[in-house]
Amino acid sequence: MSYISLSEKDKKEMLERAGAASMEDLFGSLPGEIRLHRRLDLPEGLSEPELLARLEEIAGKSTYGRCLSFLGAGAYRHVIPTAVEALSSRGEFLSPYTPYQPEVSQGTLQVIFEFQTLICQLTGMDIANASLYDGASAAAEATLMANRLNGRTRLLLPRSLHPHYRRTIETYTRNTNLELVEVAYGAGGGLDLRDLESKLDDRTAAVLCQIPNYFGVVEDFKAAADLAHGRRALAVAVVAEAVSLGILEAPGRLGADIVTGEGQSFGLPLGFGGPYLGFMGCGRDFLRQLPGRISGLTVDLEGRRGFVLTLSTREQHIRREKATSNICTNQAWCALRATIFLETMGHDGLRELAGRNIHKARYALETLAEVPGVEPRFSGRVFNEFVLQLPENWAAVDTGLRGKDILAGVELERDFPELKDCVLVSVTEMHTKEDIDRLASSLREALR
Repeated sequence: MSYISLSEKDKKEMLERAGAASMEDLFGSLPGEIRLHRRLDLPEGLSEPELLARLEEIAGKSTYGRCLSFLGAGAYRHVIPTAVEALSSRGEFLSPYTPYQPEVSQGTLQVIFEFQTLICQLTGMDIANASLYDGASAAAEATLMANRLNGRTRLLLPRSLHPHYRRTIETYTRNTNLELVEVAYGAGGGLDLRDLESKLDDRTAAVLCQIPNYFGVVEDFKAAADLAHGRRALAVAVVAEAVSLGILEAPGRLGADIVTGEGQSFGLPLGFGGPYLGFMGCGRDFLRQLPGRISGLTVDLEGRRGFVLTLSTREQHIRREKATSNICTNQAWCALRATIFLETMGHDGLRELAGRNIHKARYALETLAEVPGVEPRFSGRVFNEFVLQLPENWAAVDTGLRGKDILAGVELERDFPELKDCVLVSVTEMHTKEDIDRLASSLREALR
């Protein structure tokens, strides 16, 4: 969209409409001490060709796209079918905001309805909402929802939960009466079920369990859910890598009461922090406490199918303290991309995609473990991420690899001091055998 600046005539007309004689008159009501009495310290303006050349120069300094990256930890590079970009870029989808008027928003509402249906199919839950801000805030919303459902105040969080999710939950619950209790992980990298059982009591509102967890290990969610239900607590599944739902058993069939997650892997490119897409599903009995809103299917007076926005109990709907959510976005455009992605892939395509992630991660784990001094840190089953233990200072090794344009993984010591010189490596279908072999040979050289 071309940018057309305001002419002097435009400015004059706007000032007249505002009832001001000049710009000084317009801002005259502002106290002098808070006004900037000089020009902004900005460079001189550039012509369009000069500006494009300058931006290309700045972009050339970025390593994005040039580096071979094995970073993951909640943000994953997956294939995006061309149809996702083509259809989601249509003006009908880009321009609408919130579909409050169903008579002019049937397309957007239908997409949201289909998104909800797909989330239910993937998670094995009865109902799903119209999406949340991101995976971290969705997990936090689930903790508040659990407290509303059973009135209990103790929340058990695994240490193997994504650190960003943990910090978001801490922020959400900081000024409440909710108590957060950490559950340890075992030698396999999964939840320590003995520690979980010892910390469960009649005050426990919910047990959260990330599958696969932050270390890439596929948790025994059914065992954790059974322990939680034994104390009449809720079992909450957290899914940070949504592609895993294409091949792992749906959390709802393993006993999950609430399933939350991050949908970035479904058609959303890596974008330096977003935008992302949170989702949530639950049992039918919890419908009234589900945060956000739902797109529903109905018929009009003439019997024609139609879609409406319903069961919206958010703060801007004058719910105030009774609101089930204070997040003011449903990420509808991101949900659109996820819907197109899933419907393009289909059941078999998503399963095949997930399978490729497993096979490539297995090859990478076996190949990298052959590097002298490098070994898997955990023994549990993994999906497309795993933790490696290095024999020496990871920071120095990482610097050497970055010099070769290789981002080998995420250092874990910052968030897990006990995992010194450990790195979280992510491998998806986008990595080739040559990419993995290049990482292995470069790592071998760096450790000599």
